[in-house]
Amino acid sequence: MDVGVNITTGTLYIVSTPIGNLEDMTYRAVRVLTEVSVIAAEDTRHTRTLLAHYQIQTPLTSYHDFNKEEKAAALISRLKEGDSIALVSDAGTPTISDPGYFLINQAILAEIPVRPIPGPSAAIAALSISGLPTDRFAFEGFMPRKKGARAKKLLALASDPRTLIFYESPYRVLGLLQDIEAVFGKRGTSPARQMALCREMTKKFEEV
Repeated sequence: MDVGVNITTGTLYIVSTPIGNLEDMTYRAVRVLTEVSVIAAEDTRHTRTLLAHYQIQTPLTSYHDFNKEEKAAALISRLKEGDSIALVSDAGTPTISDPGYFLINQAILAEIPVRPIPGPSAAIAALSISGLPTDRFAFEGFMPRKKGARAKKLLALASDPRTLIFYESPYRVLGLLQDIEAVFGKRGTSPARQMALCREMTKKFEEV
């Protein structure tokens, strides 16, 4: 038990969920999702499929980028009353390129215990099989949608020696690759900078 934490306060669990293959769910994650009072999910329809697979009947509530401030206040209130809550994203580890960080920040400010339930992460899974250096890397998340802003950010990263990890929608990935070639290709780097493109991670048609 943490010193200074109200013993009647609930706990906020940050639960990682599969990024594609439902068999990647951990025993601990299943137990926590079963035992908490409510699960805050980015997309309740998506999470309901996961819960049904594991026969978990815990109530769901939506928590996403468009309601995070209002919903965070309600969830913090429940935590203060003693309810324990699990936060999940659509896939992988919450707060990695999703709005979960706001709820966690509010919980910390309210001195509510926050506990990670580690598991799948698309960024780390891709890095692990990329063949690229893993001793130093930077996760950049989703790049700006507008070409000019995207090129500006890539220019700022062009001299970074670390392995860089990006997320991108399949509808915009070609544009991102073209911009990466345009920006990084002008550096005259020797040897040429290597890249790995990973899609459908852990699924039937996974490609690297």
